[in-house]
Amino acid sequence: MKCSQPCHQEILPPVLAELETFVNYLAVERGLSGHTLVAYRNDLSALTNFLSDEGKSRSDWNTVTESDIRAYLDDLDERGYAPSTKSRKIASAKSFFKFMKEERIIENNPLSEVRQPKAGQSLPKALGIDDIDQLLEASANATSPEEARDQAMVELMYAAGLRVSELVGLNIRDVDLDSGTVRTIGKGSKERVIPIYDTAVESIAEYISYSRPAHSTSETEDALFLNRRGGRLTRQAYWLRLNKLATKAGISSKITPHMLRHSFATHLLHGGASLRHVQELLGHSSIATTQIYTHLTNEHVRSEYAKAHPRA
Repeated sequence: MKCSQPCHQEILPPVLAELETFVNYLAVERGLSGHTLVAYRNDLSALTNFLSDEGKSRSDWNTVTESDIRAYLDDLDERGYAPSTKSRKIASAKSFFKFMKEERIIENNPLSEVRQPKAGQSLPKALGIDDIDQLLEASANATSPEEARDQAMVELMYAAGLRVSELVGLNIRDVDLDSGTVRTIGKGSKERVIPIYDTAVESIAEYISYSRPAHSTSETEDALFLNRRGGRLTRQAYWLRLNKLATKAGISSKITPHMLRHSFATHLLHGGASLRHVQELLGHSSIATTQIYTHLTNEHVRSEYAKAHPRA
């Protein structure tokens, strides 16, 4: 296809040039409408922006791994996208990577084992209390500064029900160890202050005092959770560390940071907390968003009923 002006592929970085090549293929060979092409480009731009936000400079798409894609899925969950929107974004990514594999632009398709999300409403996945106990016990056996940091992050995320972006975005001043609270800015720039239990406070205090890197960059000198180079830990890095910890704890299913937030909400409701209280702790603007967790507690009630009732 000839261009009346210099083609995008001649001036764009490889990752963006290949995206434009794919969009051109959709237009020329598949004859998709302009509206559909815009949707594809927006969906794939969201993926490239996510990878860029993780601090990864990508020279080509061969470096994208399945763990990157699953972290992106987790990010979509965290941002509260409707299941139908999430399904469309993953469908766009699947088409794009399939095209690149067929064109031999990439060697392996990182989405080959990623299942297409259903467009209908899906319930959030929560870990059982036993799994949480195993995870926290495994994290408590820290033998390195990185493991001490991981312990503090897992304890804090489960203690406060934070989004992963809120967790990695915390600064030291956001945690008040004396009052046992954490302050975070959630969606819509809404501030909330959340109480945290004593073990989480102790883990954070230990990490800050003995394990947090003394060196940090000028941009991250106030950041609470740092990597070994002194930079702020990314969402993707935490996702990988959490799965490593889950393996150490003997948890067979893959877990995501967002599952800790789901577990926080579900376990509070199991314990008798009011829906309004959980809504405030999670930072949901609408109680309807929080009500999805009542489906999980109803399943728990039904399960307990089945085990306890003599005629069930």
